[in-house]
Amino acid sequence: MRPDTPAENVDHTAEAARLERTAGLYPEDAEALLLQSAAHLELAGDRPAATTLYDRLLSSSDSLENPHLIRALKAANLWEYGHEAEARAIIDGIRAAAPRDPAPWVIVAESLEAHDELEAAQKTFTEGVTLLLGDVPEPPPHSSHPLLFGRHRVRRMLGAAHDDWDVLADTLHSSPVPLDELHDPKRVWSLGSDNPAELQAEISRLRAELGTYREELSRPFPVAVLHWPTGELAELVAAYPTLSDEYPSHEEHLATIEASLRELSASGTPNLGIVTGTVPSYEAFAASEASSPADADLLPQYATTLAARGRAVGWPPERGAECWCGSGRSYGECHGAGTA
Repeated sequence: MRPDTPAENVDHTAEAARLERTAGLYPEDAEALLLQSAAHLELAGDRPAATTLYDRLLSSSDSLENPHLIRALKAANLWEYGHEAEARAIIDGIRAAAPRDPAPWVIVAESLEAHDELEAAQKTFTEGVTLLLGDVPEPPPHSSHPLLFGRHRVRRMLGAAHDDWDVLADTLHSSPVPLDELHDPKRVWSLGSDNPAELQAEISRLRAELGTYREELSRPFPVAVLHWPTGELAELVAAYPTLSDEYPSHEEHLATIEASLRELSASGTPNLGIVTGTVPSYEAFAASEASSPADADLLPQYATTLAARGRAVGWPPERGAECWCGSGRSYGECHGAGTA
């Protein structure tokens, strides 16, 4: 689908089929492509087909990058076409698993909210916020903002008094219209008002919300640094010995990644990430550029391309998450040591 294609002109069924075909051609991107395909199927109203795609991903023998996200999307989709009991069971499983990624928490909490389960939604938002931000002294990462804003919205509808998390959400919110006003449960009545001032105020609120959504959609892909796992780097240097100048050792490679990202962060560069390379993918990229994989100048272009394709993982990792290097230890115990 072209980026400038109006949404109302999209054939969601055809787009889903195209993305599914593309996933077969690019298995390294299959997870992201099939999730997009499932989203188009949901928009087309074919929710059973979307569930089939979620099940296909979850039953895959390949390791998934975001299994909790897929389960959350499946639960939300199931509930929309009458499978409430199964959806609730999946949501309970996600909450028990306590994922370190904000996205699954947001999806299941919003699903509960959409079905008027406001108390359960508030508890779910709070569990996610407490887990991911409970001991974060610095401003929370951007990816956690929807958790805070969603929690604020549900608590506003419940009439709950502001607490510290709500104050933080107010602080992070950059729209000219305050969150308390955007999340006012009485807003719906202004849409039927005969008072021009009330109608104008609601138009201003809607414009502010639209501006926030547009800002999120226009966020650029991360400035990403290329990471090679141990086996991939050994294969790369063995096949293209001239690249050993770039990568004297795997340990030095990992240290250089962390140092580069900290330097970029210190310079004020926002939206940082890490992309993980594979030799077959890199060789295919080099062929597409009519260049040799031995050309070191191709490496940053490869990293940028992976980031543009949505392959970047945000840096620094969420509090308590595993280190980006694949050691299995938490980031704070590994390459993030000494960052607090």
